[in-house]
Parts: sequence; C-alpha cells; structure tokens
Amino acid sequence: MMTGEKEDRELSELLIGGKPFLGHKQARNLLTRSLASHRLAHAYLFQGPEGVGKQLFARGLTAAVNCAAGKGLAACGLCAGCRKFFSAGHPDFLLVSPEKGAIKINQVRELIKKLSYAPYEARMRVVLIEDVHTMRREAANSLLKTLEEPPEDNLLILTADSSRSILPTISSRCQTIPFYPLTLEETVEIVLRENRGVGRETAMLLARLAEGSPGRALLLHKKDLVSFGTRVVDLISDPGKGGGQHVGLFLQMAEAMAGLKEDLGCLFGLLRLWIRDGLFSDSCQEVTTSIMGTRKDWNSEQYFAKLQAIDRAEKELNRNCNRTLVCEVLLFQLQA
Repeated sequence: MMTGEKEDRELSELLIGGKPFLGHKQARNLLTRSLASHRLAHAYLFQGPEGVGKQLFARGLTAAVNCAAGKGLAACGLCAGCRKFFSAGHPDFLLVSPEKGAIKINQVRELIKKLSYAPYEARMRVVLIEDVHTMRREAANSLLKTLEEPPEDNLLILTADSSRSILPTISSRCQTIPFYPLTLEETVEIVLRENRGVGRETAMLLARLAEGSPGRALLLHKKDLVSFGTRVVDLISDPGKGGGQHVGLFLQMAEAMAGLKEDLGCLFGLLRLWIRDGLFSDSCQEVTTSIMGTRKDWNSEQYFAKLQAIDRAEKELNRNCNRTLVCEVLLFQLQA
C-alpha cells in the first residue's frame, strides 16, 4: 500500500472506545474530508436502518471533532478530551433521547437554553439527538431556528430510522448522510467482537437473520432466539412426536412462541432460514443445519409447502390474529 493511501485509510478509521468501527465507508470518507477542510456542516442527519451503528458513529465523530491529536476521524483515545467523550463524561457532549417513546418540547427547550452558553472546555460542543423520528411536531417546530442557525461552536447530529417519516422542516435544515445495512462479514465480526463466547456458526446465523443490522443481531443473541428456534426444530423434527398423545407438547410450544410477542416474526424468519437451507445446499446451509439440525425425510415439494405455511402465519400475524392459534396451526403444518 502506498503511503498516501495508508494515511487516507488511517484518517477515515473511526474509533469507538479504541476499537475500529466497521462499515459505512461512504460516511467515513465524507466526514474525513469535511474535517480535513474545516468545513463541517452545522447539523447532520444520520439516517438508516435500525441497529446499523448510526449512534455509535455519532459518538465517534464527537470525540474526533475535539481530539487534541486532530487526525481525521481517528480520535487518539488518549487525550483528556477523548477520555471524557468515550466515558460519556464530557461537559460539552449533550445527549437528547426519547422519553417514553418520544422527544418532547420540554427536552428541546432545555437543550436550547444550554446552547445559549459557550462550550465549557472543548473547541466545539456536540449535541446528539437520537431517534429524531419520534420528535413531536411542537418539539420539532421549537428546534427549527436552532437547526437553521445554531450558536457558534456547536455541532448538532440527529439520528433517525430510515423506515420512519421525518418532518421535512427538520431534514431540510440538515446535511443528510445515509447509512446502509452492513455486509454479512462485517456483521459477523461485530457479533464475535461483542460476544466472545459466541461461536462463528451462531454469529453467522444471527447475522443472516439480522440482515445487516449488528444491533439487531446482538439483541437476538441476548434474547437467546437461536436456542429457542432449535427447541422448535427439535420438536417438529422428532418422528416420535407425531401421535395424538403428544399434542400437548405442541400446544405448550405454541404458547411459548406466542410469548415472544414482537420477536415472534424473527423466530418465523429463523425457521424460514432453516427450511430454506434444508432445501438448498450451500455453505450457509451447512452452518444452519450444524446448529439446528435438518429434516432429511422431506422432499422438495414438502419444503416449499413449509415455506408457504410460514408466509401464511406471518400474514395472519399482520392481521392481528390470535398469536397462540397462529403458532399452533404453524407447528402442526411444519411437523406433518
């Protein structure tokens, strides 16, 4: 690698708590150039799917902006400013998060009051407003003037889920930086880095299920969804459980599945991966079946029928049908 290329890579190497931040090369390059030319926008909107690292990225940028070393996005992590930012103890880092599901006008008014004072010790105060799509209209209207003309030496960073609508008056006053799902490999590496006890095969399965969202993959691991799915697979794959005397086991499992509530759709996705991987032979199939097993007695027609059964179950859930009943019907269709 040429020296210039190496320097460019190092300058755009965002660090979070001393660890390299994976993915989002486009966002890293854009902000590296802005930092180098001292032409940061007054307000940014980081918009992308949930769990892809928007808020972590914003915290890394917060440290980089005020790092004493001043080397692009690569905050040194050692100077007094970096240590305070990474420990969330810096007086010039302000965080606004939803309260009970929404950002309210009193939060915005309090923020505006704080911005009327100069930064306490940093070159630039950084404000992170998380999940701005939850902001109520009156709160958004109160923020507009500050967004358009923030006080000197203040940087505002807003994050939002790309699947949720944002008031045009908010987005039009910010420079929008899109964030995209991470690659399968990047997601796997993040899962392994954050959970050293997780095997690579499990991390691969979680990454596929999360579809490029490391945050979602880590949450599914915390909820032990793969182990739950394995118990479901064990039940429907046991040929000895097909008689009427075992109906109670299926009813109990259906009740447990319904108890997953908002995570039930993720379980359906996991079962779909297991069935799909039993039908098609590839490297991913080897990973899934090594963890969850396989039904070797199904033919291709039966595999497709099981996939259609999951599709029907998801549609019934979206129509607010009884969860337990939906799970009971699905389990018997998968076992047959």
